[in-house]
Amino acid sequence: MDQSLDLAIREISKVVLGKQTQVKLALTCLLCRGHLLIEDLPGMGKTSLAHAIASTLGLQLSRVQFTSDLLPADILGVNIFDSEAKRFVFHQGPVFSQILLADEINRASPKTQSALLEAMEEKQVSIDGETYSLPDPFFVIATQNPTHQSGTYPLPESQLDRFFMRIQLGFPDWQSEKTMLMELEEHTLDSINNVISSEAQTRLHQEVLKVSASSAIVEYILRLVTYTRESEDFPNPLSPRASKSLLLAAKAWALLAGRSYVLPEDVQAILPSVAEHRLRSAYSDSATSHVFSDLLLSRVDTLAA
Repeated sequence: MDQSLDLAIREISKVVLGKQTQVKLALTCLLCRGHLLIEDLPGMGKTSLAHAIASTLGLQLSRVQFTSDLLPADILGVNIFDSEAKRFVFHQGPVFSQILLADEINRASPKTQSALLEAMEEKQVSIDGETYSLPDPFFVIATQNPTHQSGTYPLPESQLDRFFMRIQLGFPDWQSEKTMLMELEEHTLDSINNVISSEAQTRLHQEVLKVSASSAIVEYILRLVTYTRESEDFPNPLSPRASKSLLLAAKAWALLAGRSYVLPEDVQAILPSVAEHRLRSAYSDSATSHVFSDLLLSRVDTLAA
């Protein structure tokens, strides 16, 4: 593994204890320049993980608390008339940052949620006929509570598909939570150091693209994708965007493992995080979505044959 990546995992793990797999998945997502959705119960460390990632990468972060009365202009910005200049002046919203933390994104109305679609896909926003470019790099890290909780609006399929990955943190193990309670003052965001420069981030992204994937690996991914399209179990099968995401994420996971080539195990490791949220539609309970990954992973031997 690249030394800077190893350092980044250690730094983030100072705050998010006992969740090294989830930390690696989050870094995999950002190495691929994708957007990350973190879904879990309140108080599980979703926001802390987002802040720790921003601090480790040295990126500017803007946080928006999504509520039912939040408007698209509160995120994107608005034109305000300047009486002295006799013209409208655009005032940028919090989306104009390198990382936008959309906290509890599913508590906002569908109209406000959809305001992020252009920003996430095109890295730009259009206001009153004018187009404004967003910073480079630009990531959306969104958190959401399980959809069975009151006051939530399920993200539409088009919005879910914009997220490269979705991860869940889950409860910490006994020892990690004991360590957190015994050393409360040590596990704060102030303890996080910037260990990956912007130049290193660009280099690492290029290294991900250079990781080789054999024809057999590509066919393996295509078998998985095709199965979701042919099976009646999946109302929303995986799209070509999803198949590209699977391959790219597998390459990044291989790079994190210190390899320059992809193995089937890399595909299996990232499959639930890349595929679950895209496949879910009529299923409102996040726990039900685990059936998707279990079903796909149970067919690994058959599909790889």
